[in-house]
Amino acid sequence: MSRIGKQPIHVPKGVDVTIQGKRIVVKGPKGELKWDFPSDIKGSAQNGSIIIERLSDTKQLKSLHGLTRNIIMNMVTGVSEGYQKVLEISGVGFKAQVKGKKIVMALGYSHPVEFLLPEGITAEVDSRQTRITLKGIDKQLIGQVAANIRELRPPDSYKGKGVRYAGEVVKLKAGKAGKK
Repeated sequence: MSRIGKQPIHVPKGVDVTIQGKRIVVKGPKGELKWDFPSDIKGSAQNGSIIIERLSDTKQLKSLHGLTRNIIMNMVTGVSEGYQKVLEISGVGFKAQVKGKKIVMALGYSHPVEFLLPEGITAEVDSRQTRITLKGIDKQLIGQVAANIRELRPPDSYKGKGVRYAGEVVKLKAGKAGKK
C-alpha cells in the first residue's frame, strides 16, 4: 500500500463527510466541497475518520491512492480552517486595491490591471497596498488564483520588481558592467 494513502484522515468536530458512490461531500463551518473519486479507488467513513483503499496494485493506482487521500485531507482542512496565500508587490508605484470581486493593480503598465476573483475566493489588501491576502476553502483554487496573479507581472531578475509569493526569494542578476 501507499505509505500516504493508507493513513486514515481524522475528521474534526463540526465537519460532516458524506460518501455517495464515487462522490465525496465535505461540509464544515466555512463551507462545502465536492469531489469525485478516480475509478478503482473507494473511500469509507467510519468512527470519525476516512479510509481510502485501492482495488488493484497497478502503478497508476498506487500514485492515485496517495493523491486521493491528500485531496480529501485538503478538503477537510479547508472547510474547517480554510487556506490563505499571501502575495507581495514590489516596485515604485506598484500597488493593489480590492473593489468588490476585483483586484485592481498598478503594475508598471500604461493601464491598471483588473483581476476578477472566482467564487469562493476573497482578497484583502494591507494599508500600504503592497500585500494581497487571498482566502478560501479550496487549496487548489487558492494556489491557481495566486499563480495567475503572479503571472501578470512575475518578479524581474535584475531589479526584483513585480508580484511574488510572500517569503519567495528572487536571486538578482548582476547588471551590465559599465565601460572602464
